[in-house]
Amino acid sequence: MKVCHLTSAHPSDDIRIFHKECVSLANNGFEVYLVVADEKSRIENGVNVLSVERSTRGRLKRMFKTTRSVYQKALEVDADIYHFHDPELLPYGMRLQRKGKKVIYDVHEDVPKQIMDKHWIPSLFRGLISWIFKKYEMYCAKRLSGIISVTPIICARFSEVNKQVQMVANYPLIQEGEQMKTSIIDKKLNQICYVGGLFPTRGVKELVEAMELTNATLELAGNFSPAEFEQEVRGLSGWSKVNYLGHVDRQKIMTILQSSIAGIVTLHPTRSYVEALPIKLFEYMSAGIPVIASDFPMWRAIVDECACGICVDPLNHKEIAEAINTLISNPELAREMGENGRKAYFEKYNWSAEEKKLVEFYRSI
Repeated sequence: MKVCHLTSAHPSDDIRIFHKECVSLANNGFEVYLVVADEKSRIENGVNVLSVERSTRGRLKRMFKTTRSVYQKALEVDADIYHFHDPELLPYGMRLQRKGKKVIYDVHEDVPKQIMDKHWIPSLFRGLISWIFKKYEMYCAKRLSGIISVTPIICARFSEVNKQVQMVANYPLIQEGEQMKTSIIDKKLNQICYVGGLFPTRGVKELVEAMELTNATLELAGNFSPAEFEQEVRGLSGWSKVNYLGHVDRQKIMTILQSSIAGIVTLHPTRSYVEALPIKLFEYMSAGIPVIASDFPMWRAIVDECACGICVDPLNHKEIAEAINTLISNPELAREMGENGRKAYFEKYNWSAEEKKLVEFYRSI
């Protein structure tokens, strides 16, 4: 069976799209193509990566010019199943469906809720834009062959209009957890870590404020956005305890996790984050380190079930600092929580089970 994944916004080495879904399908006997923008065409891990030129003239140009190029290249593949990953590709997903193809929409995030938190959209228009997009998204979803998403809540929404809906959670690859066997050793540096996007709603400011009240250092990896937010965070007193690394590769991330006593995922209670399952939570678990996580119902259920960390109010830097100090001053507790999380990761929260669900869904489509 020939399948073709499409993305106009993600890189060709995207963890979910390439390393998890495309490689998994190739390993299970599918003929797999991945159409991306502004990358090098190649064959890697059994996946045929096909590149088109990316428009560099802003978000709107990408949404119109690049998406059209991705669609035209995908047509050349003449696949049995098309699987697209960006909301901006919805019109082309509909075109492929009308051409008699099987088409899957992979919903990585709850976009209508995400729109309400976009700082670059004037707040006056967010509600209307979110409502219009949700109507259009559901209109398309009703007519597509199937929907894949990452959380039970998003899947439930699409199940109202399409019977072919499957949750394929974005859990970490089990190979990466296996590579971090030394991460559960007792010897740890007096540091915590956060790896990911560095913008206001990720709780970065509150985390740096918390550092001033601890005896720990913070390994901070990722890119700031917007630029003025970086200047604001750098001006905080807690910045003196931050080791800022910028963007780092996967190998460096594993090194950071292995040398840290806890991982931080204190995202703000926005409409989209409260109902999300952040991969960082599970990556910390895979490394055998306890998590300090936002006290959201879905997140607390996992943390409490696994006894793998501490939940806090992400807007309260003193509460974050208290959780950090608790783990720093109780290494035995931190070790036990880390081992609990790692055990749960290997038993439940890894990609292996999700790969089986993905393959079965393809065959049912």
